Amino acid sequence: MSVPAAASSPPSTAATACGWRPTWEPGFAALGPAFVRPVQPIPLPAPYWVATSAPAAQLLGLPEGWDRCPELLAAFSGNALLPGSQPVATVYSGHQFGVWAGQLGDGRALLLGQVCGQELQLKGSGRTPFSRMGDGRAVLRSSIREFLCSEAMHALGIPTTRALCITGSPAAVAREELETAAVVTRLAPSFVRFGHFEHFGARGQIDELRALADHVIAHHYPQCAAAGSSERAPYAALLQAVTERTARLLAHWQAIGFCHGVMNTDNMSILGLTIDYGPFQFLDAYDPGHICNHSDTYGRYAFDQQPAVAWWNLRRLAQALLPLIDDVPLAEEALSGYEARLNEAYLALMRAKLGLAKPHEAEAELLQELLALLAADRVDYPIFWRRLSHAVGSGDFGPVQALFADGPAVQAWLASYRAALQPQDAAQTASRMLRCNPKFVLRNHLAEQAIRAAKLSDFREVQTLQALLARPFNEHPGHEAHAGFPPEWAAHLCISCSS
Repeated sequence: MSVPAAASSPPSTAATACGWRPTWEPGFAALGPAFVRPVQPIPLPAPYWVATSAPAAQLLGLPEGWDRCPELLAAFSGNALLPGSQPVATVYSGHQFGVWAGQLGDGRALLLGQVCGQELQLKGSGRTPFSRMGDGRAVLRSSIREFLCSEAMHALGIPTTRALCITGSPAAVAREELETAAVVTRLAPSFVRFGHFEHFGARGQIDELRALADHVIAHHYPQCAAAGSSERAPYAALLQAVTERTARLLAHWQAIGFCHGVMNTDNMSILGLTIDYGPFQFLDAYDPGHICNHSDTYGRYAFDQQPAVAWWNLRRLAQALLPLIDDVPLAEEALSGYEARLNEAYLALMRAKLGLAKPHEAEAELLQELLALLAADRVDYPIFWRRLSHAVGSGDFGPVQALFADGPAVQAWLASYRAALQPQDAAQTASRMLRCNPKFVLRNHLAEQAIRAAKLSDFREVQTLQALLARPFNEHPGHEAHAGFPPEWAAHLCISCSS
């Protein structure tokens, strides 16, 4: 397969005026041509900075002032190559909406290399050999959403890929309407997905499958290398480790009220990270069956279906690894702890949200009753938890009760809840709760407001959201509107896979 033609002249090598010269480490690309295809980014005209993340920059050892460096602006827009970088696109396959889609791959992402233990990737830098009918571009709208949510999830303590920066361009990109192009520079210890394993497993390329598994074990799960005495034991241990990480990730999603929207197997991280921010959403009203993706016609990826979908995806990973494990019962055993790990992690997170300092005999019943009440009245999920946290400290539960239509039912629940908190110190309990129940999450309408302003070259709201979401548990006086109820028009926002 030939690499698509790029611009008339290939990107030059970026100078290092800012004083940063990355030291590239052996990484995924070293696996060879069966795994990657070399490809050059396609330059964008007149690039400009949209947003940058100082915490993500620290992971790469970038110097102060890097975000004012024109050479790095060029490099992170695909207009120049970082010294020593040899960009590649990776191949993978996968199941999309439960259907085998065959070969996929990085259709608009380029892996620049690995530095400081992080894979550095451009998203939106043009066509690759795996773009199929796509243009390889990303638009400003979706790039802002991914940048903000990546860094917000990190601040919430949820495993995620990170976002270093967004660069924009006036170049037109056709989606449902004409939009402008952007590139997100993102990083993670690995961007390997379940789909990478599915690709080689489905094709019967066992040597490549083993090389991939050995790479992941050596770099990310070294404890698996010494598991058991047989050759197949490390691969079963890998499956078990990925199962456990995925269970913990899903517990975090369900506890915080995060809907991913497109849990295809090619969007599942082998490291248990939240990856590929498309039509995601944080819940406003608590609706267990909420569907955040307009393209999800049958609700496969509804909020309450996410744990089951992750389990289904793990079984597809197990199927891909089976030639290496070579023992169906052993593979089943590796998967068997998923539900217990998920429930254990979820209950621990919800116990913390409730302020219970230790397991309580009535906690499961309390939680089940609470979620039923929240669903019945479609109570705003983030606001409920924040008000409950403050109420525990002040003793005034009126603002909590005001969220519910069924007064007697919530009063009965609150009586049981307050009894469960005895004899904990109220101030200390409230303080703990306020550290795990965020005041600020990236609601759809907040992202939309920032995007609308950004389309007019006003990035102040992006910067405001970035600052609030970096410290989501703080009060941030003067920003109450960012933590308030969503406006009525927010209910009509349509988020799809288009980006």
